[in-house]
Amino acid sequence: MSVIYQKVALIGLGLIASSMARAMREKGLAGEIVGHARSAETRETALEIGLVDAVYESAAEAVEGADLVVLCVPVGVMGKIAAEIAPHLAPGATVTDVGSVKRAVIDAVGPHIPEGVHFIPGHPLAGTEQSGPRAGFATLFMNRWWLFTPLEGTDRKALDRVNSLVTAMGANVDEMAPDHHDLVLSVVSHTPHLIAYTMVGVADHLRRVTHEEVIKYSATGFRDFTRIAASDPTMWRDVFLTNKEATLDILGRFTEELFMLQRAIRMGDGDMLHDYFTRTRAIRRGIIEAGQDTDAPDFGRAVPKKDE
Repeated sequence: MSVIYQKVALIGLGLIASSMARAMREKGLAGEIVGHARSAETRETALEIGLVDAVYESAAEAVEGADLVVLCVPVGVMGKIAAEIAPHLAPGATVTDVGSVKRAVIDAVGPHIPEGVHFIPGHPLAGTEQSGPRAGFATLFMNRWWLFTPLEGTDRKALDRVNSLVTAMGANVDEMAPDHHDLVLSVVSHTPHLIAYTMVGVADHLRRVTHEEVIKYSATGFRDFTRIAASDPTMWRDVFLTNKEATLDILGRFTEELFMLQRAIRMGDGDMLHDYFTRTRAIRRGIIEAGQDTDAPDFGRAVPKKDE
């Protein structure tokens, strides 16, 4: 494939940024890839493993001359980073982000973007519970959705260009209004993560069940909760604080459903439970049929032994 951006600056070098760097390098999509990370250890690791061509102590240095800048930091600090890099952005450059909340990012970043620079908020619906520059892999975005929430007056050529980059990395692209994005993500991601953190917290506080028993006898349900709850705490703290209204709305609806199921169990209403589980099971089948997961044992996460 041909180079789409001559210089890409990745601000933050965690899972998403490191996966982008690997995918861009593998496909030859960027002439130069540079990065910035707050931690000296992260910067050293990124250079050591060849993730970037250069790494900078400040975000301002990293964006000099870049035609694409990707904000890969927690949403709570994106406004601060935007203010820092604004005077150093090249005319005609595109700034995008990978945050899972869009309205708060737009409100925090948008005012700092100078005239002549394109701000195109984005969100790849891809990830694992791992973090750091070593966590990324080039195929992370394959057949995953990458949502853009373009603003009024967004330059179509700039949008098409960043679209071509993410599709070249294997992603499917869609566009969505920012507020609708935040509502959708509160259903499919934010509230499920909060529930997972809560369930693991319940196990931690239930003194009648020991930590050893929880770890030793974890069946697939609880094991998957712990996988989700292993995600980066800083990122998720910021997500819930910046997408408060939508998360509280969906959490309230979840509580109502939970009370309904609680009543059915108490009343021995097997028909209601069976019908409910049948409907929700169909959603799971739809996810698999859409290619967004697999019906393999352990959802395909278990690595079979060589002699199996």
